[in-house]
Amino acid sequence: MAVDASSISGADFLAALSKAPFSLVLTDPRAEDNPIVYVNDTFTTITGYARDFAIGRNCRFLQKDDKDQENIAKLRAAIENEEEIIVDLRNYRPDGEQFLNRLMISPLIGEDGNVLYFVGLQLEIEVPGTGRQSQYDSDIQNALEEIQHRVKNHLAMVVSMIRLQSGAKGPRPDQDFDMLARRVETLQLLYEELSGRDDEDETGAKDTVALGAYLSRVANAVAYLDGRSGVRVNIDAEKLRVPFQTATQLGLILSELTTNALQHAFEGRNEGLLEIEAKTLSNGVFRLVISDDGVGIPDDVDWPKEGNLGGRIINSLVEGLEGKLDVAAGDVQGTTVTLDVPKALVSIEEDEEEHA
Repeated sequence: MAVDASSISGADFLAALSKAPFSLVLTDPRAEDNPIVYVNDTFTTITGYARDFAIGRNCRFLQKDDKDQENIAKLRAAIENEEEIIVDLRNYRPDGEQFLNRLMISPLIGEDGNVLYFVGLQLEIEVPGTGRQSQYDSDIQNALEEIQHRVKNHLAMVVSMIRLQSGAKGPRPDQDFDMLARRVETLQLLYEELSGRDDEDETGAKDTVALGAYLSRVANAVAYLDGRSGVRVNIDAEKLRVPFQTATQLGLILSELTTNALQHAFEGRNEGLLEIEAKTLSNGVFRLVISDDGVGIPDDVDWPKEGNLGGRIINSLVEGLEGKLDVAAGDVQGTTVTLDVPKALVSIEEDEEEHA
């Protein structure tokens, strides 16, 4: 499948993210008043508040003047004690419309034992006084509680590595939050793939992901965010199902590699080609190849062993997959990055549903 970055509209991209089954919020307790540092598009859909308005504010603005709620005190105590909690709160949209919000809050603990962020999932359960029920039911709420656990685990990995970027104390640069948002959205696409699957595989498990579809969506999203009109992105992803954890790591690796290529491979050039191939080899090994015809990596740079945060994240993820990463210069120009993952770890299954 060929994807021209210029052909992916912002509306299409935002629509895809808005279909994710949950509203995700991150707050930073190390900053004054524990402000919001990230919200996804579903947050803006549910609450009616734009991302730019929410970032930098404490979540209490959603309560407006309705502060006399018993659950507010419970929520405040849980945050002070760095505990998980699920509460229902009356929240209000900008026009004053009230809705009942089920809020699931969990602390994200760093390697030093301190809370890095609070992760919140929000679920509109009904609009009081209107009789209008939310589109979400109890089954989806149960799924959200499982997703909350997954979000915590995966964000803990991502955020801890983001903090390595500077090691500086105090406020982090804005670009740190941009990178956090990019990686959160990569994970969000994965949760959408998983939650959108109603069938079960032959083992009765629902914990596998359509890898080809997921990797294609990740590449498309990165192409929209970081691409340019003259750079084409071609994606050839085999239709496979793999375990959730494997898909998580492969999606983050692809996001990092694709972002790096689009940001650096075509400096000083208006045109170029980035090709992504995901397939299984005859021996069952899974191979991911990202190649470009760009300017190439300088001879004196040993990437990704040294250099930026993205390289360190890639190395960590590859190690977690017990994979082998090879970076090679093209015959004339460009760079080819090849990742091989052992068959035993990937546990590949043919995606019969996608072939049907």
